[in-house]
Amino acid sequence: MAQESPKNSAAEIPVTSNGQLEDSHEHSFNRDLKYSLPVGLGLSETKITSRGFDSAKEGVVEAGPFPSKGSRAQQKSGPVVLADEVKNPAMEKLELVRKWSLNTYKCTRQIISEKLGRGSRTVDLELEAQIDILRDNKKKYEHILRLAQTLSTQLFQMVHTQRQLGDAFADLSLKSLELHEEFGYNADTQKLLAKNGETLLGAINFFIASVNTLVNKTIEDTLLTVKQYESARIEYDAYRTDLEELNLGPRDANTLPKIEQSQQLFQVHKEKYDKMRNDVSIKLKFLEENKVKVLHNQLVLFHNAIAAYFAGNQKQLEQTLKQFHIKLKTPGADAPSWLEEQ
Repeated sequence: MAQESPKNSAAEIPVTSNGQLEDSHEHSFNRDLKYSLPVGLGLSETKITSRGFDSAKEGVVEAGPFPSKGSRAQQKSGPVVLADEVKNPAMEKLELVRKWSLNTYKCTRQIISEKLGRGSRTVDLELEAQIDILRDNKKKYEHILRLAQTLSTQLFQMVHTQRQLGDAFADLSLKSLELHEEFGYNADTQKLLAKNGETLLGAINFFIASVNTLVNKTIEDTLLTVKQYESARIEYDAYRTDLEELNLGPRDANTLPKIEQSQQLFQVHKEKYDKMRNDVSIKLKFLEENKVKVLHNQLVLFHNAIAAYFAGNQKQLEQTLKQFHIKLKTPGADAPSWLEEQ
């Protein structure tokens, strides 16, 4: 008979009562298995299966053909399916850049067409008039603000000079006995003028701060919304022009998808334009109400303070500041110490 197969030889391996191989047969089993396997098939290429002791195929060593390079290449060359969650960040950025470039090109073309008088422009006459008035008022308010700041600077210098002059008169009043009363009167007058000047200076600075907030924060915030509205209007007109040009051309299998896509983009930008126009209208309304209220109070303060100061009515001047809840700072309270100056 022919030589027994490796499978039959492996089936006759004796085991101990606890299911382990006897030490005396372990070496001979490995040697017989090595010579009984076909040439070119190593132990690393075998498949050893282990089953329970009750199974008839206990300790079977199954040897199969080793997969060749061709078969492995064939397995790797199959289609690769990626999950939907896996996205390429570079492709996303590239798509964003492409959309931004296309949108910028359309808007630039629309702006140039409007400046050359070739393109049509959507105009809301009532809203545009309100925006022009707001911009003109902002320039006038800025001019008033600069003049008030100049007045405050000059008044501060005058008050500082009056205070120094009062100190000089007081010093001479103590050292010149023959002119003691004359120097004393002038010292008191200059100190009183300096005190009233500080009170007026507090009212003017409060006026400047309130107008500055109105001009450079409230009005500027509204104008920022106006800029966004104008950008939305340009985009709306640019995509509207594109849609009109496509509708004037032929309608076939190639142009119909483009027309449909252009219609969708036009609708998106139309909704954005309508929203921004509504936002600007609301902000202009609230700004007008706030502007009237703020300027009314500040103009009354400015008038009463100036009138009381030049009339020499100290009580009326102080009452004006109390009416608008203005607290004067103590001279030198915010001045840095000599150590901080070093």
